[in-house]
Amino acid sequence: MEEYRAGVLLHPTSLPGSRLDDAVFRWLDFMHDAGLTVWQVLPLVIPDRTLSPYRSCSAFAADPALLPENYPLPDDDAIDEFLSSNGSWVEEFALFTLLSERMGHRRWWQWTDNLDRRDHAMSTALSPPERARVRDIVAQQCRIDRRLNEIRREASDRGILLFGDMPIFVALESVDVWAHPEYFLLDDQYRPRYVTGVPPDYFSQTGQRWGNPHFDWQAMAANEFDWWRARIARQFSFFDILRLDHFRALAAVWMIEAECDSAVEGFWQDTPGRDLLERISADQGGLPIVAEDLGYITDDVRALRREFTLPGMAVLQFAFDGSPDNPHRPENISRDCVAYTGTHDNDTCVGWFGSLDAYTRSFVLDVLGRRGAGDIAGVMIDAMLRSAACMAITPLQDFLRLPATARMNTPGVPEGNWRWQFAWEEIGGDLADRIRAAVQASGRLGSA
Repeated sequence: MEEYRAGVLLHPTSLPGSRLDDAVFRWLDFMHDAGLTVWQVLPLVIPDRTLSPYRSCSAFAADPALLPENYPLPDDDAIDEFLSSNGSWVEEFALFTLLSERMGHRRWWQWTDNLDRRDHAMSTALSPPERARVRDIVAQQCRIDRRLNEIRREASDRGILLFGDMPIFVALESVDVWAHPEYFLLDDQYRPRYVTGVPPDYFSQTGQRWGNPHFDWQAMAANEFDWWRARIARQFSFFDILRLDHFRALAAVWMIEAECDSAVEGFWQDTPGRDLLERISADQGGLPIVAEDLGYITDDVRALRREFTLPGMAVLQFAFDGSPDNPHRPENISRDCVAYTGTHDNDTCVGWFGSLDAYTRSFVLDVLGRRGAGDIAGVMIDAMLRSAACMAITPLQDFLRLPATARMNTPGVPEGNWRWQFAWEEIGGDLADRIRAAVQASGRLGSA
């Protein structure tokens, strides 16, 4: 992170039309005009039924629903080349998808015994129509792979870095667990022995029980972290920078027995994250990774992040607890941080500020050195841009000064998230010029 940069957080589904069609180049042109040199997105995997990109059927497959309509099909040579360069994951994904369709999209542990064996040799017994379907699934992944690489080239031509996002854990119902049960702590019925979460804290007396299966880190280390390294390499084929969600899991994880309904009765288990990061660094020739280090963070997590010189995160909405040492306060944000007004899990600045009581609103303005709140989003953006953070990222909703109705996600609320989209007229007029002026005043314009 050599330069001080400014960027924007916007998932592709928030583009008009929700696809990566030619509108994406119009979006990149807007970013260039606005002096924004980092485009951060959420995971580009296939979302679950609630549209969450943080719980997917595959940690490797990109979402073909992002493809433009009538995007050209690859020829056979391109498909064969894609197959040879993507190892076994795409074949596993295609077979898994076919079997899921055959079984009425029931979860894989509800399939019949002969399909629940994960016997990849079964692919030799497929009927001609089933073989054609598998080939079509691979072709779809080849198409979205090609489109994402086109976008990366276009972004690079405009001096824009693409910033991806990757959850640490995977879903039990995913192809990853079906195809590689040896890498997860499962019982003889392929059900989790321990599940993921975090312990009780200030925000929750019972902690958070997420329910993902835990990795068998010992088994993964024995195979030189091959699954992890392939997963990271896939992400870096699309992105210049990658955020690791729940980075603290690379130091230790909270182990909850699967039978427990809450996260109260768990324990910390150390993980070989240092060894994994060394492997990834050797593979990639460096670690352009941002560590999501929000929430309960201990000294071992901080030490791991600093050992590999990974930027952490600061969120301005978290700055106002009254503590002068709060690391999210603008004056306390350090160079080795990526700063945000808010993330995809936060309300918009306008919505957040409007939800505060009068005393807290006054305190926020005092901390920000302002007397009035006629443009609270603008005030917060300026404070973040002028911080020492190596990157300053603003959700588009805050650039647009939008209210809470434009919020992307409300954690713990299963429905109604991940649906916000902007309209082109909202980013017209002089918005790009106003953003560029703020970016330039903060010294983050660089070569944009």
